[in-house]
Amino acid sequence: MVVNVESGKRGTPSRRVRLEDVAARCGVSVSTASRALAGGKGVRGDLRSTIIETARKLNYTIPTSIAGRKAILAASNAAMIDYGRNQFTFYVLDGLNERAKTLGVELVPRSIADADDQIALLDDARQDKSVVGCLFLTLDDEAVLTLTGGFGKPIVLINGDDPAMHHSSLTPCNRSAAHLATQHLLDLGHRRILFLMRRGRRTIERRFEGWQDALRERGLAAGDLAVEVADWLPELAAEAIARRIEARGLDFTAVLAAGDSLAIGAMMAIRKSGYEVPADVSVMGMDDLPQAAFQNPPLTTMHIPMREIGAASLDLLLADLGGDMPPRRIEFACHIVQRQSTGPVHA
Repeated sequence: MVVNVESGKRGTPSRRVRLEDVAARCGVSVSTASRALAGGKGVRGDLRSTIIETARKLNYTIPTSIAGRKAILAASNAAMIDYGRNQFTFYVLDGLNERAKTLGVELVPRSIADADDQIALLDDARQDKSVVGCLFLTLDDEAVLTLTGGFGKPIVLINGDDPAMHHSSLTPCNRSAAHLATQHLLDLGHRRILFLMRRGRRTIERRFEGWQDALRERGLAAGDLAVEVADWLPELAAEAIARRIEARGLDFTAVLAAGDSLAIGAMMAIRKSGYEVPADVSVMGMDDLPQAAFQNPPLTTMHIPMREIGAASLDLLLADLGGDMPPRRIEFACHIVQRQSTGPVHA
């Protein structure tokens, strides 16, 4: 839908004009309008001029160009471990790096291990005029968010969650993704669906809530069906599921894992216990990492738009440079990739 924005006297628009309004008026995507106003590459000269002129006529606050400037990419140690372990972070960074190249922005990586690291990072970024802002990858615990108060430059959380909404953030829609996954298993007739997870981060708690939501809607109780592991390693998931089967027998017909790596471990344990996937137990993951398609059987999973989240984070940082928009939470839709690890409940 195209928004009709009527401007009043110059400098006094009838309402706050958004980047989406400029893009709609010019018939281009938001990312194209963003690149044009930022001086980024990949926009024809005549189109860039049209977009800039339209923005001025609509009294849109044009942010300072970030082309040739820096954005600090701060990542937790957990994200860096993930980078080499199950590749979620790898694909987020791939999308982010590609967008940075398009916009002509230099990303400056910084690893954060403790509060001292973060204080040093914020001080450096505050003093360096070439730094337009910071991207925090999986950095969203209370201690981190407290230290960012009064920073003065935009901070965007990637795959993070700020309950107080002091900073803009981008995540998958984790709650709806887990809800859709659980509905898929319920529609196949499953009623005893384990949820296999590592607790701790709010983004994962949203997946836990989505699983609970779907069960509750069908009049089912989660009860003792949540299984926790200490880390995202497949072998830990395999040990947890094996212990469950040894202690209780096969008291479930499906497993929904909060990540593909855990789902892979669950399949290992189920087969080792003498059962088959999906004939005896359906298994479903979340993330849709490349290795999911190469399991035996190939893993049904929720596709998380990892590259798109990375790319959009830099656009959001750019949009926040003007300082006119309040912090906002952007959640990306996810969809089911149906493969052979799920099937109807065994009669």
